[in-house]
Amino acid sequence: MTTRSRLTLLTATAAAAAMVMTGCVAGEGQTAPEPAEGAEWSATELTLDFATYNPLSLIIKEQGWLEDELGDEVTVSWVQSAGSNKANEALRAGAIDVGSTAGSAALLARSNGSPIKTIDVYTQPNWASILVPTGSDIDSIDDLAGRTVAATKGTDPYFFLLQALATEGLALEDVQLQNLQHADGKTALETGAVEAWSGLDPLLSTSVYNGSAEIIYDNVDFNSYGFLNATESFLAESPDLAQLVVNAYEKARAWALENPEETAAILAEVAGIEVPIAEATIERTVIDIDPVPGQTQRDVLEIIGPIFVESGDVTSQEQIDTALETLFDDTYAAAADPDALAGE
Repeated sequence: MTTRSRLTLLTATAAAAAMVMTGCVAGEGQTAPEPAEGAEWSATELTLDFATYNPLSLIIKEQGWLEDELGDEVTVSWVQSAGSNKANEALRAGAIDVGSTAGSAALLARSNGSPIKTIDVYTQPNWASILVPTGSDIDSIDDLAGRTVAATKGTDPYFFLLQALATEGLALEDVQLQNLQHADGKTALETGAVEAWSGLDPLLSTSVYNGSAEIIYDNVDFNSYGFLNATESFLAESPDLAQLVVNAYEKARAWALENPEETAAILAEVAGIEVPIAEATIERTVIDIDPVPGQTQRDVLEIIGPIFVESGDVTSQEQIDTALETLFDDTYAAAADPDALAGE
């Protein structure tokens, strides 16, 4: 990045920090801090996650764009998230600065007091479905009553399950929920330890591909978007790095659209799956979307929010409403410039 580009980025992020939506804990109403004398960036470390449910993160990590841009001045560390719940745990603990979750999981975390902001929408995935073992006598949602069902609480497949049950007038207490991490849920289904699984791609596509399972319920409208979230403290202290990360995500979006086969190959390698499974996962994922979080995503979350209260995951609707008012910070995605990264 040229000196002029860095100055442009610092100017943009200073404006972004000043425009942060109400609800910030650290640095509210402040402009971007100046880098230390002689330094180009506001911090010396940047920690973010990568996840197989977030293909753009895999591209950024594999291409090394952030490392190339930041050089020796900022150490970039990558932490794998096994699910939205794990990303939320890491964000809340301060173990990562930026993490990828489902939109529903971000809303749940914010509703329960986690100081995070959504700064980019990375994909619109159809990543959750209800699966049963091949040959099962369960072939519809109403057949799940009284059965053992695996799902990971705090993730989109869990909320997908709640919504799917509601279509037949069922509630969570009508099934025997096994709270298992996504990979463990897949194993439990394939070994017969549970009778159904609300699964997540690419794991669910793997079970279908290998003949172990079949989908009995699929509904893209019950999947929330993929949200890129950052801690409020990180946004207050390092808006320049936050903008750089969002720039990288938009560069990855363009790269993925231009290179679908290579994108599937990267996913296959990281996830340890065959390329056809990765290709099926990418085909179920809408990448060409507006990255700016806003009303489209809010409309989805307004449907999901009350389910949190009904299931006891959030105490009151007031918490949901407050979270919806404070979750999005659209300034970074609105100012995204993929061409500002090194190599352009």
